[in-house]
Amino acid sequence: MLVRKAVIPAGGWGTRLLPATKALSKEMLPLVDKPAIQYVVEEAVASGITDLIMVIRQGRSVIEDHFSSAEELEALLYQRGKYQFLQMVKQISTLANIRFIRQEYPRGLGDAVGTAKELIGDEPFAVLLPDDIIAAPVPCLKQMLDLYAKLQTPLVAVQEVPDEDLPRYGITLPATDDYLCCLAKGFVEKPKRKLSPANLAIIGRYILSPAIFPLLDKATPGLNGEIQLTDSLNLLAQTEKIYAYRFYGTRFDVGDKLGFILANLTFALQRPELRTQLLRHLDDLTSSQRFKDLLKIEESQGEAPKTPAAPPKKIPSLPQASNQHKIWV
Repeated sequence: MLVRKAVIPAGGWGTRLLPATKALSKEMLPLVDKPAIQYVVEEAVASGITDLIMVIRQGRSVIEDHFSSAEELEALLYQRGKYQFLQMVKQISTLANIRFIRQEYPRGLGDAVGTAKELIGDEPFAVLLPDDIIAAPVPCLKQMLDLYAKLQTPLVAVQEVPDEDLPRYGITLPATDDYLCCLAKGFVEKPKRKLSPANLAIIGRYILSPAIFPLLDKATPGLNGEIQLTDSLNLLAQTEKIYAYRFYGTRFDVGDKLGFILANLTFALQRPELRTQLLRHLDDLTSSQRFKDLLKIEESQGEAPKTPAAPPKKIPSLPQASNQHKIWV
């Protein structure tokens, strides 16, 4: 079967990028001049996806606004003769057929994917995480869809990560030693470094079958009290073949401060109109005495001792998992 639909979970808290994400969705933080989530949408469209389902948090309508038409802005650009910007803005709202699901409260990646069950129906689908921006000559999802056309079975994108990063990822347990695409015998969510069975981390691209939904429906909260997609993938691997694919491309974790900065620099350097001045500025910055003096000041000051923050006298309780608070748009 062809894969026509994709789910983009975009309702997380973005705690790694606080305070920037206190009021703004992390998916809307710009990489040069486009929000991160638009890069993911463009990858899906370039890979052949026609229908997108975005799972957003209630009260964060800025993502929906970005992918909707903006008649006043379009009229203004037209009146001022800024036709290049007009075309750019109008194209955003016509990229794909996008449906939105609003969650009252995010409860993990598995819960977010599970909310799309009715819109997905009985067909395979892709999942793309906006935290992972992948620069590649052939879009990462397109690479996976081409492979899916041959295998007709679920796939996850993976890459090897350093041991110290293992507790940040879902980890694949390979059943074979095939380098590019190996059969997975199971998955484990964010294992402790010493207990991890492998170093093959799941990156935010999946092609799944609808058989995942009954498992998500019955899933119980796991790590951090969330419904983990990895836990249901581990169960699915016992009844269906799931392959782990080492994709071609450079991946940036833009949900992380360093990854976000590196992605901005990389994409800016790819722009001819920015490259020369940016390279000159970086060279001047890193070679200037003022920059060297600043580094020495930071090093001499060292890191201030960390005093644990006192917990509040009364810790507010978090909402319990429920499937009743969904708004379909």
